[in-house]
Amino acid sequence: MLGVGMTPVREAIRKLTAEGALDFQGNRRVCVPQLNHRQLDELAFARLTIEPKLTELAASRLADQQISELVTIDKQIDEAIRTGDVTNYMRHNHDFHFSLYKQADAPILLSIAHSLWLRFGPSLRVVCGRFGTSSLPDRHEQAIAAMRGGDYNALAEAMRQDIEQGVDLVRQSID
Repeated sequence: MLGVGMTPVREAIRKLTAEGALDFQGNRRVCVPQLNHRQLDELAFARLTIEPKLTELAASRLADQQISELVTIDKQIDEAIRTGDVTNYMRHNHDFHFSLYKQADAPILLSIAHSLWLRFGPSLRVVCGRFGTSSLPDRHEQAIAAMRGGDYNALAEAMRQDIEQGVDLVRQSID
């Protein structure tokens, strides 16, 4: 359908399996793993440790242009929430976080954050698909206000609350 040969597809599946984003089921089948409470607790701990640090490192490097780009992405998130567009919510939420995190200039932490999102994102996507967009995590307005005010602690706190809200949504779905 996408005009891609089997070799790149196999390689992508191999990489996603190695990252823990997919589970090999045997008989040439793969699936998205379902998180249990212990795994979710580990992911939450790691995300709440790594991502606020990335935010803290990025904060002092943010220029007006980056803040403007984040505002544009946040408007796309708001529109996706308003229209119930889970796919664009997920895409733009990822873009918001990683546009911010890239400013940290911390490639090791950024790589870890990407890996954590590969493990967490599919579960959030399932929850969003099941329950819609009305209660999706979005503390980005608070984050943007903190950026504009130069309040780095408030920025890190807004991003921490955003992550916690997403974790809580997933936790409710596995209770």
